[in-house]
Amino acid sequence: MGSDIDLQSKLKTFFGFDHFKGNQEAIIRNVLAGNNTFVLMPTGGGKSLCYQLPALILEGTAIVISPLIALMKNQVDAMRAFSSTEGIAHFLNSSLTKNEILQVKEDILAGRTKLLYVAPESLTKESSVEFLKKIRISFFAVDEAHCISEWGHDFRTEYRKIRPIVEQIGKAPIIALTATATPKVQHDIQKNLNMLEAEVFKSSFNRSNLYYEVRPKNDPTKDIIKYIKGLPGVSGIIYCLSRKKVEELAEVLRINGIKAEAYHAGMDAATRSANQDKFLLEEIDVIVATIAFGMGIDKPDVRFVIHYNIPKSLEGYYQETGRAGRDGGEGACITYYSFKDIQKLEKFMQGRPIAEQEIGKQLLLETVSYAETSMCRRKVLLHYFGEEFETENCGCCDNCLYPRKEFEGQEYVLDTLQLITEVKEKFKIEHLVNILTGEADSAVKAYRHDKLEMFGAGSEKNKQFWTMVFRRSLISNLIEKDIEQYGVIKITKKGLDFIENPKDFMLMEDRNFEESEEKIQEKGGVSALDTTLFAILKDLRKKIAKTNNLPPYVIFQDPSLEDMCTNYPVTLEELANIQGVGMGKAQKYGKEVLEIIKQYVEDNEIERAQDMVVKTVANKSKFKVYIIQNIDRQIDLEDIASTQGLTYEELIKEMEAIVFSGTKLNIDYYINKILDEDQQNEIFDYFMEAQTDNISEAFDEFDGEYPEEDLRLMRLKFHSKHGN
Repeated sequence: MGSDIDLQSKLKTFFGFDHFKGNQEAIIRNVLAGNNTFVLMPTGGGKSLCYQLPALILEGTAIVISPLIALMKNQVDAMRAFSSTEGIAHFLNSSLTKNEILQVKEDILAGRTKLLYVAPESLTKESSVEFLKKIRISFFAVDEAHCISEWGHDFRTEYRKIRPIVEQIGKAPIIALTATATPKVQHDIQKNLNMLEAEVFKSSFNRSNLYYEVRPKNDPTKDIIKYIKGLPGVSGIIYCLSRKKVEELAEVLRINGIKAEAYHAGMDAATRSANQDKFLLEEIDVIVATIAFGMGIDKPDVRFVIHYNIPKSLEGYYQETGRAGRDGGEGACITYYSFKDIQKLEKFMQGRPIAEQEIGKQLLLETVSYAETSMCRRKVLLHYFGEEFETENCGCCDNCLYPRKEFEGQEYVLDTLQLITEVKEKFKIEHLVNILTGEADSAVKAYRHDKLEMFGAGSEKNKQFWTMVFRRSLISNLIEKDIEQYGVIKITKKGLDFIENPKDFMLMEDRNFEESEEKIQEKGGVSALDTTLFAILKDLRKKIAKTNNLPPYVIFQDPSLEDMCTNYPVTLEELANIQGVGMGKAQKYGKEVLEIIKQYVEDNEIERAQDMVVKTVANKSKFKVYIIQNIDRQIDLEDIASTQGLTYEELIKEMEAIVFSGTKLNIDYYINKILDEDQQNEIFDYFMEAQTDNISEAFDEFDGEYPEEDLRLMRLKFHSKHGN
């Protein structure tokens, strides 16, 4: 049936388009021919048309299984807009009333409905199965099919029950569609849906209009504000990991004059959809969100997608960055990376089943390798999705625009290939790297790999170096990850040829994101510090400290001076907004500082990007008032902490935030209970003489005689007395 239909005219009649995009026509003909079909098409490629058009042409009703209730509603509305028949498309999910469900069933039984969208949870209900047995089904479409695979970025257990239920309902072809699937996930989906023989249609994952960049995570908030201020009126999305961060960042952006709102699953539905509408209607420019945002959002002109935290998987990353530049115009994808974020994500996984942790860890390693690589980011990303990117320099990612120096790496590659052969292709990269660097962890010992000749053969280089060599070999197809036991490294035919006839092989060291901030500033990653002004302010700080008979750090700490040398505050309000200053300190010590900065700005004709003075949110700790009141009432600190559900350590942190932003706290009543007068004097004298108020230095100075908490409380007392 698929071959003799004039699809072009059907496309025009039903949807008003003149041409198909990419593989659409071939896919539709395959579905019309009654074949199982697997569609891998990046977001924005026109996936839904692949099942909507055949559903309108074929007899019966197509069942579309989708996990996204909001998206179902959008698609049903869109279908109804194209048709004169109201009942042409329906959805069945938990949001409908009994009466609405009866109406839907009536339309289906009368043969008016061509597309029925069903959530997997509704499909598995006994009543749904019984009802669907009664009707003629043209085909099943499984949308967001990656949800079937535990290796996908959005695994859902109900999705694994789809095949048995389809068997129960009755035989009909299946079309599975996804916008992101690695070869591993694709294999999983086809196996689970019992359609390994299905014809696979794969579109390219390359989005040539997107620019990819990974930045070190040094003061990302300030960096983001500067970036957005440089693009006035432009639409963008910022993704954060936690709801708390989403709310905080949205507020900081608003305070700095950026039209932004928050979006996350913890907000009530009305606020959430109101914020989403404001973004779509361009009443705001920026939406700050957890990954709950964007499923099915079709805003074509998103010009940037920023990841405040690196995502859990490269599929997630690809899908989220793919929301930029859907209109074909440019889109910038900027990610802030620090290995600490990866450690946090690993912590979240603890307590989950071991198999799940293992999968999560492998996916995280892929993300780390993407972030740290110095290869073309496009090449790495496309390789992950099983696609070759032939061009050496894409000219549109940070690594291609600012390449690192290459060096000959043939001998290193040969070492890795020889080792893989020696351990009979049964181990993952991490284990192989431990053997090469000579790290005998428990697994290396258990397999007696510390007895191998290759053990420690590469110890002159570090782990990061060897991981990079494996990664380069993977991307060059000398080695591959086994699909069934994901992560286990096998040598390819090309790798065996390389062992026989070694060729030149150029390598580049990975980027090191844990470099000191100074180095990054030299590279122009973060706005450079004005070292001349820094020296002037340091001298002034010394002078003010001497007049007041105090150590310099009590007047202003180094990070505060650095902030002044980047932002040049010239009013009291601007100075109070400088990190760690607050209004109290600004009034007490700021007069001379402001005079000097004003003069310096004038003399050197510095163009002060005033809007770049990042305003911070006042310390809005919800505990602040409670803590101050209860300290005034001289309540024990442990009691204050437990009443507010805080640990003692968290309470001290809250108190530090209060004191360091300029409010006095008198905790003598508590300190007197834990330290006698001599001890207090000894610690006080130390802080008076010290160059810095760093707690670990104080701890070392007293050889661990005082616990860190006691030293922190004394530091609070010291700052309260002299700094505020």
